[in-house]
Amino acid sequence: MTTATAPSPTSTAPTPRQVWKRARGLLIALLILVIAGITFAAVRSGTNYGHLDPRSPDPKGSRAAAELLKDRGVSVTVATTLDEATAAVGPDTTLLVTGPNLLTPSQQRRLHEATSASTGRTLLIAPGPAAVSRLAPGVRAEPHRPVSAIPPSCALPAARSAGTADMGGIRYTAHGSTATACYPSDGTPSLLVRKERGDGDTVLLGSPDFLHNERLDQQGNASLALQLLGSRAHLVWYLPSLTDPSATSDDGSPDGTDDGRTGEETSGDGSDFLDLIPSGWLWGTLQLALAAVLAAIWRSRRLGPLVMERLPVSIRASESAEGRAGLYRKANARDRAAASLRAAARTRIARLTGVTAREAHTSHVLLPAVAARTTTTDGELSILLFGPAPADDAALVLLADHLDALEREVRTS
Repeated sequence: MTTATAPSPTSTAPTPRQVWKRARGLLIALLILVIAGITFAAVRSGTNYGHLDPRSPDPKGSRAAAELLKDRGVSVTVATTLDEATAAVGPDTTLLVTGPNLLTPSQQRRLHEATSASTGRTLLIAPGPAAVSRLAPGVRAEPHRPVSAIPPSCALPAARSAGTADMGGIRYTAHGSTATACYPSDGTPSLLVRKERGDGDTVLLGSPDFLHNERLDQQGNASLALQLLGSRAHLVWYLPSLTDPSATSDDGSPDGTDDGRTGEETSGDGSDFLDLIPSGWLWGTLQLALAAVLAAIWRSRRLGPLVMERLPVSIRASESAEGRAGLYRKANARDRAAASLRAAARTRIARLTGVTAREAHTSHVLLPAVAARTTTTDGELSILLFGPAPADDAALVLLADHLDALEREVRTS
């Protein structure tokens, strides 16, 4: 029993080498998936465009509308800076502003000055209240409503020709003006055409959904898009960029967060954070998440009830005893070690004294039988065979010696 105080060579704790062997397959698979996901995302992000981009074939892109316009002889030019957009305005040009809420107040004022002096057409996609006050003074933006198929309910030729279209979103009212209101949602129009100087006009659209590739072939969306965007020979598709130098004030600090702009207004064009992430990265993240779920399921296959299995090799009793003693010592479980020693001693002594195995652990049956064959008193036998746990390792070793001596005395009596 003295081996219980020595370091156990048969510890069941896994070694670093064993841990590495078990986990290396999973780690290698995870590394391959990460590399593949990053590579796939990088390749896709190089050719993928964002929301409402005329070059994007994605469901939320607008390449289909741009191609139809080109087939009708309309030239489509993409502008990503305010300088490019304002320089292109003219009587034969339509300026489509896809994200007016992304513009800073100073950019919005500059854009209004340029477009109001032109006799061309300006289309604003879902500008919020603050943006409307600068880009179309006199117009008020109403709260957002869901997009649905809505009849035009107006005399605008383009709307009457297109018929029902997917409209809604932000709604607009212009009191005391000659604006034409179409596609009312809950009684308030989601398309407003306001006449400017000469033949120029400003078109406010409450939602960009009818321009998306996935919706262009539904309702009268294609007809409405072609008539609103193709009324002039040239179309400038303005995609505001956060890297535009004009987005900073004279002192170099951004001024796009002042003047009452709110988080709701900055997302008034229907875009959100996910729209700003290239779809390749989203697919890569989804693949990694799926791989993590599959790995968790694979690792959890071992969970379940314990089952008895026959050992593939025979283990010597001494090795088993040393292993169990080592576990007890590591857990500082002197009470369990003492209980195990006493239980084994009582079982062996019961056979020698004629006590049944069922009554071997009953003190009032076993103690008299043992006392009749030894010189040890009943009190000493009770403490030895049924007493409390030892206080330290030395007491545990002494208990083992006394139990061994008692068993020898009973055997030879």
